[in-house]
Amino acid sequence: MSIVKLLHGTDHIIKTPDYSLGKPHNDYGQGFYCTEVLEMAKEWACKENKNGFVNEYNFNTDGLNILNLLDGKHSVLNWIALLLKNRIFTLQDEIAIDARNYIIEHFSVDLSAYDVVIGYRADDSYFSYAQSFVSNTLPLRSLNQALKLGKLGAQTVLISKCAFKQIEFVNAEPVDKEVYYPKFLSRDTKARTTYQKDIKKSRSYRDDIFVMDILREEIKNDDPRIQRIILE
Repeated sequence: MSIVKLLHGTDHIIKTPDYSLGKPHNDYGQGFYCTEVLEMAKEWACKENKNGFVNEYNFNTDGLNILNLLDGKHSVLNWIALLLKNRIFTLQDEIAIDARNYIIEHFSVDLSAYDVVIGYRADDSYFSYAQSFVSNTLPLRSLNQALKLGKLGAQTVLISKCAFKQIEFVNAEPVDKEVYYPKFLSRDTKARTTYQKDIKKSRSYRDDIFVMDILREEIKNDDPRIQRIILE
């Protein structure tokens, strides 16, 4: 039996996660969003500037199909495609709209075959980077570097009824907003600062890829240029 400890930070105790209560417009659609990192869960618990709780669970992964977007076999474009499909984006020009449709068609992963998704969490700053990329103002290399330097951490998301049957509540730990709400804000501020100081100023467009390049050249998921940039 493979048991993983999962943590869910929120403003109340959840002893029995309910599949039907998941919001459809989260990063990977409807599901129960967790992390294995205690500090991250505590920040999420207080993100509304309220005292919260970290709910701890034992999760049995036996027999479940797990999609790990951080396994090196997938690129940031697979992540972007899922965000574009599930999150609500404000896209104001035809390039961005065409880019959204193309990326979803050619880079999205069909989640219907999976019970669990492991991948990045799109906090506000990173969601804005995704919007910039789709609007053709941020190149792929810069987006990829921002995700790596930002220390987003991985989230584990239960997305099937089968997965929900295999999670068991252990306990709940209270979290003080006076300590963890500032940390939540600090993480986002640090991400933006890192981008401005360490990424934007050192940006080089040589051999980089903008979303317009993807559209014009009809770049697909297995294009070696994408893999080269991702592995830098």
